[in-house]
Amino acid sequence: MKKLFITLFVVELLLSSCTYSKKDEKLIEKDSSIASLTENEGLKLMQQNCYACHSVVSKSHDEIIAPPMAAVKRRYTMSYPNKKEFVEAFTNWVLDPIEENALMRGAVSNFKVMPKQPFNKADIKKIAAYIFDNEVETPEWFEAHFKNEHTKGMGNGNGKGRGRVNGNQNF
Repeated sequence: MKKLFITLFVVELLLSSCTYSKKDEKLIEKDSSIASLTENEGLKLMQQNCYACHSVVSKSHDEIIAPPMAAVKRRYTMSYPNKKEFVEAFTNWVLDPIEENALMRGAVSNFKVMPKQPFNKADIKKIAAYIFDNEVETPEWFEAHFKNEHTKGMGNGNGKGRGRVNGNQNF
């Protein structure tokens, strides 16, 4: 009788632990779907709010009014390779774009400072997180332009930069 009781207890314990792992699996799936929704939301927000100026469909550098998001990502990841710092710096810039805080001095020289926009901080954080975590669309001409402008010796973007910021190239 004692063996039967112990056996039933062990079987019950095993069954309850299997149920628990199923709950964990559902929680993981839910977390993944939330992350996926947030990622999709970041992409959608970027397309709606950023691509009007940071176009990916322009035919050349001469047709743009702001650097492509691929250039922004490249520059910000140079100074902020950690996601939390990247999102914070990107968000701070978008919410208060002033020349003194610009990382992309070549872009400011070419396009002027980004105009202040009435963006929601939470939305900008979603955009920044999306940019950090994903490959962003790149105009066809971008890599050739980047290579041409940033390998002229000084590495300051079109030769107009003001040196280095935080030990990184200034473009």
